[in-house]
Amino acid sequence: MSSRPDHPHVGHQGPLGGALPLLLTVPEAAELLRTTPLAVYAMVARGQLPGVTRLGRRVLFRSADLLDWLDQKRAPSPQGERR
Repeated sequence: MSSRPDHPHVGHQGPLGGALPLLLTVPEAAELLRTTPLAVYAMVARGQLPGVTRLGRRVLFRSADLLDWLDQKRAPSPQGERR
C-alpha cells in the first residue's frame, strides 16, 4: 500500500499554514474558501459543497474533493492581460 495521497495537494503546504489533512473541519474549509464558517454551513445546507462527510453532528470535508471543486470553479484568465 502506498503512502502517496490520492490528490496532489493533500499532504502539501496549503493556505492553512501546513499540510492539508484528509478531512477538513468547517473552520479549516472556511479559511481555505476565504469565507466564514457560517457561510460554509449555509453552503452545506444548500448542497453547494462537495466532499461533505457527517460524523454525528460534525461536518467534515474531504480536502481532495474540495480542492478539485475549486479547480473546476476557477475562471480562465482574460486573454492578453498580463501582470
